[in-house]
Amino acid sequence: MLTIIAEIHTHAGSEHRQAVLDAFQKIIPTVLAEDGCQGYETLVDHLPAINMQVQDDNLIVMLEKWKSTEHLEAHMQTEHMRQHFNLIKDHVADVNIRILERGI
Repeated sequence: MLTIIAEIHTHAGSEHRQAVLDAFQKIIPTVLAEDGCQGYETLVDHLPAINMQVQDDNLIVMLEKWKSTEHLEAHMQTEHMRQHFNLIKDHVADVNIRILERGI
């Protein structure tokens, strides 16, 4: 099982973050129906913030669970993901992706 953490940094301005969140809302049911997908959700900073919390109004975190590398790679090649990336490209400044597996 793989856990993917994708940090999506949007351009400054709430309209950019909202456009990306709206695009994910449309695609989530399709992705969850893919073979090997065990979870796919968007996360944003909790409000109100507490002292230990770092906040970034331009950050969306995608938390994904995939059965295998092959399932993840197949997901990235789907037509709906190509369309999704094209839809959000003007709103995204940077993306950092971590692909994790159990350490113990």
